[in-house]
Amino acid sequence: MVAKYGRVLLKLSGEALMGDAPYGIDPVVAKAIARQIRRLRDLEVQTAVVIGGGNIWRGLSASSKGMDRATADYMGMVATVLNGLALQDALEKANVHTRVMTAIEMHEVAEPYIRRRAIRHMEKGRVVILAAGTGNPYFTTDTAAALRALELDADVLLMAKNGVDGVYSDDPNLNAAAERYGRITHQEALERNLRVMDASALALCRDNDLPILVFRMADDGAVERAVLGEDVGTLVSGAPVEVAT
Repeated sequence: MVAKYGRVLLKLSGEALMGDAPYGIDPVVAKAIARQIRRLRDLEVQTAVVIGGGNIWRGLSASSKGMDRATADYMGMVATVLNGLALQDALEKANVHTRVMTAIEMHEVAEPYIRRRAIRHMEKGRVVILAAGTGNPYFTTDTAAALRALELDADVLLMAKNGVDGVYSDDPNLNAAAERYGRITHQEALERNLRVMDASALALCRDNDLPILVFRMADDGAVERAVLGEDVGTLVSGAPVEVAT
């Protein structure tokens, strides 16, 4: 099997680590995710991962209840480091060499994020987990994923979702008639407010022609099928599909 993409950035939500628990990290789920990521290594796909922190802390939610927004966001960044370390542990136990790099320096537990060093790690076959978002408040981990994917010259941004298997015209959990798109442009997704990711991150991908593949992480083998170019989820790209006449 030959992968369609040579270098990818995988965006995981913090909730992906919860399993059926109401919050926190389920080690069994972390191991399952690690197995999926290991398949990318086996395909010799250079892999970086950006992970959220919503299973532990949501800065925007805390801000809405009166906490200082910058403080709440920094706490959210620290939560992503906890998730990154948990995923690193699961990957190392699956015999996948891994490095956690953070946008906020924490020398005792992770390397500081340096673009060229991250690229070198991937070239050596290591999975790089990028934690602490962009290192700045007011930016989501979606924006961090888009930014890092561009910085690291990723071929595609893989957006792994929990509740849906692609991009829909409406929330499929509330509207049974919602239509799933096989392919859509960045601009169409923005204009229709389809919630692929936050608007600033989506605009960044649009402006730099970075394709986004949205799929459901819970489907076993979905990550592998995505990098092999199989029909998984929704592809968000710059050019509309040309229909032959």
